[in-house]
Amino acid sequence: METQNWIRGLGYPEKLSQLEDLSKDGKIISKFGQKGENIYSDATLQVLSNNLVPKFQVMFKDVFPYSLSTITFDATDTDIEYFTADVSFKYTIYDMQDMSGNTL
Repeated sequence: METQNWIRGLGYPEKLSQLEDLSKDGKIISKFGQKGENIYSDATLQVLSNNLVPKFQVMFKDVFPYSLSTITFDATDTDIEYFTADVSFKYTIYDMQDMSGNTL
């Protein structure tokens, strides 16, 4: 829901309050957005070994979502099915580091 609300606030919200909700969460000033717009975030991707041990991390700057897949509803399923969706992000730059914070 957070990603869906983020995309709605960036695009064409149905009501003005959706854009206001995006703006009041904080200010991130970047050369790509207007002063005070909260459209970017930073993100970290940890790459794990086959034993689920963190090996290195990728630090992304100025991340924002641009695509979110649909969610399929099926009332005929008898097992518990958790909703999943695919999201795509754009970013300005990334940096790779080992788990001690040293640049790779």
